[in-house]
Amino acid sequence: MKLPSLSFGDVTARLPIIQGGMGVGISLSGLASAVANEGGVGVIATSMIGMRDPQRAKDPEGADRRSLIDEIRKARSKMTDGLLGVNIMCALTNYGDMVRTSIREKVDLIISGAGLPLDLPGYLREVSDEMKEELRTKLVPIVSSGRAASILCRKWANKFNYLPDGFVVEGPRAGGHLGFKAEQIEDPEYQLEKILAQVVEAVAPYREKHEKPIPVIAAGGVYTGEDIARFLEMGASGVQMGTRFVATKECDADEAFKQAYINAKAEDVTIIKSPVGMPGRAIRNGFLDAVSAGLKHPKKCVHKCLHSCAEDNSPYCIAQALVNAYRGKLQNGFAFAGANAYLVDKIVTVKELMTDLREGAEFKYHEVGKMIQDTKDEAERRLKEALNK
Repeated sequence: MKLPSLSFGDVTARLPIIQGGMGVGISLSGLASAVANEGGVGVIATSMIGMRDPQRAKDPEGADRRSLIDEIRKARSKMTDGLLGVNIMCALTNYGDMVRTSIREKVDLIISGAGLPLDLPGYLREVSDEMKEELRTKLVPIVSSGRAASILCRKWANKFNYLPDGFVVEGPRAGGHLGFKAEQIEDPEYQLEKILAQVVEAVAPYREKHEKPIPVIAAGGVYTGEDIARFLEMGASGVQMGTRFVATKECDADEAFKQAYINAKAEDVTIIKSPVGMPGRAIRNGFLDAVSAGLKHPKKCVHKCLHSCAEDNSPYCIAQALVNAYRGKLQNGFAFAGANAYLVDKIVTVKELMTDLREGAEFKYHEVGKMIQDTKDEAERRLKEALNK
């Protein structure tokens, strides 16, 4: 049984797989275009995207804007299939500029989390007015509860007469910053299976009232093709995966970053307290051990990239640590990773990975379909026997 496609309004990806947006620098045009070309949704992450621009220290906002435009256009130039998305965290100090730039560049969709993007449709309207054309970039918030999805649907409908074009539901097994309290991460009530069902239920009345499909995407701990099939069976329209795409040849990170995944053991994947005030999942290394021992102190924050960063009380600058990690300098940084990162054992091409995921999911789909058909056949047989008695 073939996997379904994934549609956001009038744009469609052949496969229901979104590559998670991973900053800083882990998912740029190289990875995003490769995933799109295999029929998925490739995603560029905007966090610190201008870190390589020589003018960034003097003009951080301009550097990020120039780099985002460059990455979007490079991805487009390589793409022959799929969709291109941009991941933009609400917590970024240049959030509005990154959103406007992405819309002007006519990306297929914006995925936005790390807070509730309450005003996201306003940017779409603003840029459409500015460019004097109806722009069709799809707006997809990231949520971690049915309540958050319901709030966004209600607020957007009332203020902008617009509903989300989809939702990414991120569970606590995701990598990077998590939208959960530390005590919720292992709580069964907050696991992806539970909150996915809640979001699907919360979105249903808005789908029906406004006659608009709103796909719900499962994210956080999705690792195998079998996982993909399982979440589709539970009501998801697709999945978002980050960890699996790190150990690919096309991933934009340094080889040392990818090797950290390959070398990781189960006990190395740990929860840290981030300087931005949220728990995060990362691969433990010497740098994080030094942080735990109280040996790390930032000299001065030069990036000013996040609204929520308590820089005066932070043991290190997370932006610089992640830049160092992207560059392979893990002695001065660390790798964010999902809960299943320790399962990664080799670097493959995106094509190999996408083929493996698709075949695994379709095999599981076939098995489930056969079980359903066998059950139907058995029920019909028993009914006939009863009628013939």
